[in-house]
Amino acid sequence: MTIARLLVVDDDTEMRDMLTDFLRQSGFFVSSAATRSEIDAYLAAGRIDLILLDVMLGDESGVEICAELRRDHEMPIILVSALSADHQRMAGYEVGADDYIAKPFNPKLLLARVRAVLGRARRTPSLVYRRSTRRYDFGGWTYDGKRDEVRSPEGFQVALSRRETELLKVLLANPHIPLTREEIAGSLDMASEDAGETSGRAIDMLVGRLRSKIEPDPKTPMMLKTLRGTGYILASDVSVAEA
Repeated sequence: MTIARLLVVDDDTEMRDMLTDFLRQSGFFVSSAATRSEIDAYLAAGRIDLILLDVMLGDESGVEICAELRRDHEMPIILVSALSADHQRMAGYEVGADDYIAKPFNPKLLLARVRAVLGRARRTPSLVYRRSTRRYDFGGWTYDGKRDEVRSPEGFQVALSRRETELLKVLLANPHIPLTREEIAGSLDMASEDAGETSGRAIDMLVGRLRSKIEPDPKTPMMLKTLRGTGYILASDVSVAEA
């Protein structure tokens, strides 16, 4: 599976930094924000798989922000608050929060709740992404999800196989993030087809085929790079727009 991208939203710098560091050490890709405008900027920049949203953000209400986000976005939202009365929890659930965690909390309990919410939500976002109608621009290239087309910087359409297209989608969802061969295989549902070294070799061959189509010099790749001892990384910024 791809690495989950979390957004921690809290106007308390110490709490925000603590949560961000803890979740990064737990294997997630984590960004942080303190205001609604910063949330919107992250959502416009790319995929967010889950938001940890503090209920009290200075002059802003996390509950109101949750209600507004829920109208346009499907990612899970966990509200975090020192307010733990039943009616306060219900207010959060009524606006679409997926969970409500009261402060102070045990970080390991928070981690378990985050993983549980991601587990429930993982299948739907995965399928939504795979049939995405957005356009992804990277390194001069374009992937049009609506037409399922890849075009070179010169405007030529490049034919990719189904597997090559699926690999490209995984990479576009995780720019600048190291991905292991096992994570890529899991995202492509290849782990059940092959095991161990066989699966790893299959990923290497698939990466090689994709490189041959999108890299000017596949032997010296500039975008789809190998990380020794880890796997692969898409070393390119990715911008997302509606197709």
